[in-house]
Amino acid sequence: MNIKSPSSVASGPYLATRRPLSRRHFLRGAGIALSLPLLDTMLPRLGRAAESSSPLVPGARPRRMFAICNNLGLLPKNFFPAGAGGDYVPSPYLKVLQDHRKDFTVFSGVSYPNVDGGHPADVCFITGAPHPGSGSFRNTISLDQFIAERIGLQTRFPSLTLAVNTRSRSLSCTGTGVAIPPEDKASDVFKQLFLQGTPAEVDAQILKLEAGRSILDVVAGQAKDLQLGLGRKDKDRIEQYFTSVRELETQLQASQGWERKPKPKVDAPIPVDPGSPAAYMDKVKVMYDLAKLAFQTDSTRAITLMLDSVATPVVEGIADVAITEGYHNLSHHGKSDDKLAQLRALDFGHMRLLAKMFGDFKGVSEGEDSLLDRTMIYYGSNFGDANAHVTSNMPVVLAGGGFKHGQHLAFDTERNYPLTNLFVTMLQRMGIEADRFSSSTGTMRGLEIT
Repeated sequence: MNIKSPSSVASGPYLATRRPLSRRHFLRGAGIALSLPLLDTMLPRLGRAAESSSPLVPGARPRRMFAICNNLGLLPKNFFPAGAGGDYVPSPYLKVLQDHRKDFTVFSGVSYPNVDGGHPADVCFITGAPHPGSGSFRNTISLDQFIAERIGLQTRFPSLTLAVNTRSRSLSCTGTGVAIPPEDKASDVFKQLFLQGTPAEVDAQILKLEAGRSILDVVAGQAKDLQLGLGRKDKDRIEQYFTSVRELETQLQASQGWERKPKPKVDAPIPVDPGSPAAYMDKVKVMYDLAKLAFQTDSTRAITLMLDSVATPVVEGIADVAITEGYHNLSHHGKSDDKLAQLRALDFGHMRLLAKMFGDFKGVSEGEDSLLDRTMIYYGSNFGDANAHVTSNMPVVLAGGGFKHGQHLAFDTERNYPLTNLFVTMLQRMGIEADRFSSSTGTMRGLEIT
């Protein structure tokens, strides 16, 4: 379809008799067809609403964010500590982390306002979008993608979206709430991060990137003609849309630049992906190790990891007790002593892996700081109690990132404090100007930087 010339587009006052612009309208040129967003002029006249009258400093040491969700949670009685503040008494699970007590803060009485629905709430773990169980649910941008949009071009990969035992559920969502499929094979991600392609492969990738550039340049004349016939609101919308296209082109150009740069070399072998979903803890460990390498080489500054316990069968390799049922069945323990014993063994496995990761991150020096000092590790679950499908009083730990830790921030377990406030604090710690995110009401009370 060709765009009409300016002379064929009515230039007088918009009348109800004028035919609305087709919703299937395109700008075309040189084999490119650029579809347009929904504009007022695409709607019938009577159907329209009345028109109403710090990013990081270049060269600075980076800060990073790693978000991890275990979507079947942890047994609350074994997780939450007694007391509050710096003198809290660690719970059985937190005792596993005691070598790093000064490196993390534990929270209680926190949740996401209006995030309900049981199992579907895991996809809201870093979005805070309300009512995920409803038929009309639409997710919103995730914390990692908010970060990637603002500082992602400073690294080869704006973000990494990882998962264990799922290729469909992830923590990451685009600005329009579309889920980003996760990578579940650490070996594949390792190759993307660190293995340099041949010159021919690099050139082929450059050609692919170039094919996506200069879309607006090709259709510039038609776009200018189109804007002559639009009202003020439509001009604003089309300008925002074209700005988004330009931003995408900028990202493509940046990607092209990264293709020419050698990938970092690491003294580590390609990870071996456990072949069975039952090797759950091994899979988690491999992903933690991969995240450390990605941050250590500044390949990205935002990583998410969905631990899909729901999709996990009978877990193998747990020494404490024999696991006889799938993870999901165990989460609905009904206070069975046998199931609770198996769940505790799985939870302790998670805590040991978390403690090891904290130690591994602390063992990497970045000037006067450690990798843990420069990385916020946000660990928790969408469930406060998976047995009852409760999404309040969520078990949450925040480690590293340069905060004053070693404390239990205890809020009201009945009238929960909005956990989305923590996201505002985390964004600001990343050097990103933000005073709101999702349902936040401010920054996280009681959490201070060092």
